This record gives sequence, C-alpha cells and structure tokens, in this order.
Amino acid sequence: MTDKQYDAIVIGTGITGGWAAKELCENGLKTLVLERGRMIKHIEDYHTANLDPWDMPNGGRTTKEIKERKFKQHRTGYVTSPVCEHFFVDDIKHPYNEVRRFDWIRGYHVGGKSLVWGRQSYRLSDIDFEANKKDGTAIDWPVRYKDIAPWYSYVEKYIGVSGENLGLPQLPDSEFLKPLPLNCAEEDFKVSVAKNMTDRVVTPARVAHITEGTKPGLGRSTCQYRNRCMRGCPYGAYFSSNSSTLPAADATGNMTLRPHSIVHKIIYDEKTKRASEVEVIDGETKQKHTFKAKIIFLCASTVPSTSILMQSTSKRFPKGLGNDSGELGHNIMDHHLSVAASAKIENYKEKYDKGRRPGGIYIPRFRNIGGDSDSKDFIRGYGYQGGAWRNSMSEVVAELKYGPELKEEILKPGGWRIGVTGFGETLPDHNNKMYLDYNKLDEWGLPTVTFDADFGDNELAMRKDMKDQAVKMFKAAGYKDVVGYDSVDSRAMGLGIHEMGTARMGHDPKTSVLNKYNQIHACKNVFVTDGSFMTSSACQNPSLTYMAFTARAANYAAKEFKNGNL
Repeated sequence: MTDKQYDAIVIGTGITGGWAAKELCENGLKTLVLERGRMIKHIEDYHTANLDPWDMPNGGRTTKEIKERKFKQHRTGYVTSPVCEHFFVDDIKHPYNEVRRFDWIRGYHVGGKSLVWGRQSYRLSDIDFEANKKDGTAIDWPVRYKDIAPWYSYVEKYIGVSGENLGLPQLPDSEFLKPLPLNCAEEDFKVSVAKNMTDRVVTPARVAHITEGTKPGLGRSTCQYRNRCMRGCPYGAYFSSNSSTLPAADATGNMTLRPHSIVHKIIYDEKTKRASEVEVIDGETKQKHTFKAKIIFLCASTVPSTSILMQSTSKRFPKGLGNDSGELGHNIMDHHLSVAASAKIENYKEKYDKGRRPGGIYIPRFRNIGGDSDSKDFIRGYGYQGGAWRNSMSEVVAELKYGPELKEEILKPGGWRIGVTGFGETLPDHNNKMYLDYNKLDEWGLPTVTFDADFGDNELAMRKDMKDQAVKMFKAAGYKDVVGYDSVDSRAMGLGIHEMGTARMGHDPKTSVLNKYNQIHACKNVFVTDGSFMTSSACQNPSLTYMAFTARAANYAAKEFKNGNL
C-alpha cells in the first residue's frame, strides 16, 4: 500500500521529533509525523497525575507482575513504579540482547521520554566541542559553540528554563526564568563551598520548568511544586512534546500525526542519490505502508534511529544507509553515575521547606578545565546533582510504643541530610557498539538489538575522584556521618538514559555518518538529530543540546527545500 507524498517525514515524537515537527510545519512544509507507539493526549491520558499512594493497588509500589514483565526496565529502580510504568515498554514484548549489560530504557508512545525526562537543561561549551581534537580522542566535532549558541537561546526562550547566571566558561549561561529556590540546608552548603573551595560553585539545578509567566503550548503555566513530573504534567509546567511543540506543529495545519507506525526502513533512490520513502508496519494490524517525502528526519532516539539506518540497506549502502565510514552503531556513550556521598547536617532543625521542588542543586564541572584543575589520572570531567532534605518521620516508629508519645513523635520531622551524585563524561570508543540480530526477531518480524558496551579505564579513574571530592566537600562544611560510595550495580551503561553517539557527526565521511547540519554525508535529504549524532558526550545532561541541534537542522532543511536543493 502506497500513501500520499509529503514534503517531510519526521520519525519519532519525543524531545527532538516534536521540535523537528514544529520547525518544519511552521516553515510551511506538509509534514507526516510517525510514532511507533500509541497516542497519548495531553492531560487526558495522564491518568495517575493526581493519585496518592492509597489510591493505587499495592500502595503505589511496584508489583510482582510488573517486575516479571519489565525485568530489565526495573533495573533502574524507578521506572516501574505504578505511577509511571505505563510510559515505559514491556521487556517481553520488546526484547533486546546484551553481550555486556546495557539498561535500555524506552517509552513507545506519542511524546516519548519527553513526558518523563529529568528536565535538567545545560549547554555544552567549547571546552566540550574542542575536547576530542585537543586530547586526540576519536574525531573532531564539525561545529563549535558559536554555531549552536543562537539555537540554544532560541530553544530556551520557547521551552522555559529556570536557573541563575554564573559566567562559567565550562557551563555557558542560558536564557533563564527565575531559579527554583534552595532550601536552608542547600544554602548552607552553597556558602560553605564558596568559602572553602573556590574552584567550584553550587547553583540551583537548571530545569525546563516554568517558574514565572507562561510559555507557548496547551495552556502551559507555572510549576505547582507537586514533583509528580513522571506521571505527565497536566499544567504543562515542564516542557514536553505533548504540551508544547506538537500542538504548535498541529496549529499550522501542516502536520499529519500517525501513531502505531513502526518505521523499519528508509528507501534510497540510486538515480537521485536521495532517500525517497519510508517503509512502515502498522503496530496494531501489521499492515505495511510506504510514505514518500522530500526530506526525512530521524528522531526516534539513538538506538531506534540507528537500527532503522542499519536496516536501510541498498546496493549503494550495503552496510546501512549512510554507513560508508563503518561507524554506524559504534561509539555508543552514556553518562556514568551513582558515585555519590551523603552527610548529616545538625543545624536548622527549626526550619522547614514547603512544596516539592522538581530540582535540587547542581555543581558544574571543575576538573580538567585548565591550571590546577587538571588531573593526571583521567581526562574530561563531571558534575554533581543532588539536594538536601529532612529525614523521614517514620524512622522513629520502631523505637516507640503505641500511645500519645508515638503520636507526638511522628509529627516531628527528623534532621537534615544532604547528598550529591556525580554525572561523568564517557569517552567515545569504537569497541562500544550496538548491532542487529536477525536470528532473534520481534513480533513484527524485525531484528532485535544487541548491545556490547561498557565504561573504560578513564571513566573508572574518574569515578574515584568523583567520590573523593564529594566526601571532601561535605567534610569541609563540617557535616557529620559523611559517607561516600560507588554503586557497582549502577555502573552499567544505559542507566543514565543518555545513550548517544551511534551515528556521529564529523568533518570527514570516512570517519563519521553525519555532517555539521546533521545530514547524512552521502544522502543529503536524511537528517538525524536525536542523540545518535553526538561526537562526544560531555558531562552535562544532553536533551537541551539535542533540541538546539534539531531546531538548527530543521530550519536549515526548510531553507534548502525552498531553494530547491532537497
């Protein structure tokens, strides 16, 4: 079955798919947006958004049945909670394979992981874009900060990012809404770090939450401090495709959205040297469709997009569309985390905090940025995320008898604790890879993905410093019961949910898949703008960078289309 032709096709509806759809549609292109999963309507389909634990079976705790069907998803420790597990895939229905452990976290529905992301939003700097070239790792990025800075601003003004300006070269400032306030214990830590460790700074987390005014979308308003973000936000206070970019695309009249559309192949035309159409399997009926377009944007997230390119073989591209370099599927990266420290703060027992902030503190990278910051043990760097809280009131229950004393004690909050966890950069490594297994097919007859990747010596050396410095900061502040740890169980790739790098951009088609505008070198009308394109990982959360590159590529594509070049 062959359907109508469009100006553009966008594959995926998450963070990048929504942005590609918005920019292409607002530029006047008739755009088909394909999503492999089901429809999720803003507000209407956030059915756990207002539930309390007592409203749910098992008190809101993960059930045995969920664990059995989502045994790999459950390794994260939090995505299988009944309040949000419906936004993540079933491991039995959607299997994958591991040579070395890889925790692949997925959401197949309109909006993708934009409904459940952590919303931490940080720019990359020239320290990041120049790092590969300076230390001789992998290949050089084909862009620099000046190329992307205007697009960071463009995206930030639209989505809304709260935070404060710091003027740090390693973490450029953004277009900020007012920051989320720190609580008294976090303020204490901020003052202590400024006094005792002048090489680093504590700042409120930079998160894509509206803290003042409104932003474009379906009635997007200010954050209500519920911190139920992974359930879908009925207020649209945090940025998601469903509340913001997809409604904007729809408002133009140029978007056609088609859920249950599993794209598995892009057809390459040998005569025109362009991609001409995509092949789709209907997720419900398994009926096959073909859709034609002049421009194709792959935004299905790193692993699915790379899988589609690998399946898109032809006489010209026997190893997968755009894979002249042989790098497709290689160099997979993810941030390494769960290296942490916590401590007890004895003061402020008369202080309380109100509401549930959707963000805590952030400590930007301070390692290997020049001078005394440089380490002899590892290259690149890391940042910390964390926060302070009052201990659970329930800890006193075991020590008390029933009666008036118990009632009085459980109403008293415990003391303050503070904790931080590191997010470290991972180096690109050709030996870290994903590939397809045609001997193990899914229920639609498509090959399953196999991962063979792990962190290397540089990351392991970095982890020691991440733990030591966290402990050092808390001890310098005079806090008690300081404990540092490196969780071996959380050391696998994938747990950062920041997989990237499998179709990297670069200057040379011999060593990369994409050019500086996210185009496939040898197939100019196919753009890949999800995490696949990343040439290095930096240590910052990457979603803001994905959005900036997508907006840039989509506007470039629209211009080239109107000029008759695509």
